[in-house]
Amino acid sequence: MPEHQLKDELYGMFRTQGLLYWHFFDSLRKGLGEERATAIMQDAIYQFGLRIGKRFARYAPDDLAGLRDAFLRFVPDGGASYQPEVLRCDADALDIKIGRCLLKDAWHAAGVSDADVMKLCRIAGRQDNGTFEGAGFLFSSDTWRPGRTGCCLMRIRPKK
Repeated sequence: MPEHQLKDELYGMFRTQGLLYWHFFDSLRKGLGEERATAIMQDAIYQFGLRIGKRFARYAPDDLAGLRDAFLRFVPDGGASYQPEVLRCDADALDIKIGRCLLKDAWHAAGVSDADVMKLCRIAGRQDNGTFEGAGFLFSSDTWRPGRTGCCLMRIRPKK
């Protein structure tokens, strides 16, 4: 299979995942209300992130450089898919800005409102919480909001 075709299929899978998140959220919101829909989705996505985090656990509690390198290798398409930019990596902190999000791109392309895209980014971002907390680190992030370029800013700290 030609590389461009494989890349198109990979990106298509992420777009499909984004649209699936949107439809799950919208259906749950209609049936259970927004607060409950958000809680259910965040929990499920966080649990998925915990599974991913196991692959990074050997770097806990404080090998941020090792975590950085392993995470950057984990980002599909050599990083082009999410365009991670390491803003800081030292003994105290690892900060990574995500320059592009295929999920967010899919939501915008589908005509989802900015307000709902912002909610979906917070929901989908729980995967990152699960990933890094599951690996044994402290984690926080600022997810996308209207007017912000790129996507989210992830802050990973050693768990002492």
